[in-house]
Amino acid sequence: MTRLVESFLVMFGKEPHKPTVLTPAAQALVAEQNSREGRARRKRLIAEERAHEEDRHFWRNLRWISIVLFNLLFVLSFRADVQLVEGALTASRFVGFHMADLNSALQVMLAYKHVLVNLLIGSVTVMFIWWLVGGRSFCSWLCPYHLLAEFAEMLHLKLVARGWVVDHPLHRSTRTVLYVVFAALAFVTGYTIFEFVSPVGILSRAFTYGPSLALIWVGGLLLIEVFYSRRFWCRYVCPIGLTYGFVGAFSPIKVTYNLEPCLHEGKCLQVCMVPHALSMTRIGYSDDVKIDIGADCTRCGMCVDACPTGALTFQIAGLNKLL
Repeated sequence: MTRLVESFLVMFGKEPHKPTVLTPAAQALVAEQNSREGRARRKRLIAEERAHEEDRHFWRNLRWISIVLFNLLFVLSFRADVQLVEGALTASRFVGFHMADLNSALQVMLAYKHVLVNLLIGSVTVMFIWWLVGGRSFCSWLCPYHLLAEFAEMLHLKLVARGWVVDHPLHRSTRTVLYVVFAALAFVTGYTIFEFVSPVGILSRAFTYGPSLALIWVGGLLLIEVFYSRRFWCRYVCPIGLTYGFVGAFSPIKVTYNLEPCLHEGKCLQVCMVPHALSMTRIGYSDDVKIDIGADCTRCGMCVDACPTGALTFQIAGLNKLL
């Protein structure tokens, strides 16, 4: 329970810290890794790994296909008028059954100050689905803006490497503050203000029903992410990820870290959209041999692809023990 609470606090913006108490097994591994022999061994293994380095993008490519196909389903259903999936990612109907994004549903209920039955049913259904597969999987496996932001991030990193731009990280608690602000605005004004500025809904509606002037706003966000702040929207603004983070914290599907084979070379931290969630991969930051990555993990699999030793893997609670 303590680790779960700490996971939520880190998601809200708290900086990860070194644990003061480690399990005996973790203590023994950390002591071995910090010894002269352990450091020499790790240095040798990292050199060998870099000599045979290869880029692995299995999970990334699978995610890209998933994002394209899911969003294409809305477009084709509308164009062919088959009424399989109607609406957009924020609110839709699947074969006539209401589905509602959790954050959008919360905004609507706060604005109307009333619990709408259909919205509640749709929200509970969606919450169950995303609990099953991992809450913030929505961000990396379904969100159309996430895909565009990945391309913007690639360009941003290239520009930073050349010294043409400088990254400006913000404090992560900004997202938590804005979560409260958007909720308060919905309650006070009676309007879902966030939905007017959310690139998720804007893009989803644009793909299905045609472009609008709101795409200018999306383009502006991408320019900020390319030239000013890496992953600006997802890391520091979007309350959707925070909403699904609560759900994903209890999901049976998680990314699990194993201290024993870890070389602490930092590749996972370099590729992760939420590197604070991988703080345990730093030497001395893991209080146990095996740890599930916290609530803010998007299950994007980029760290799994990047890890050369298999220290990070996808795990399904209960099922992996049976395999």
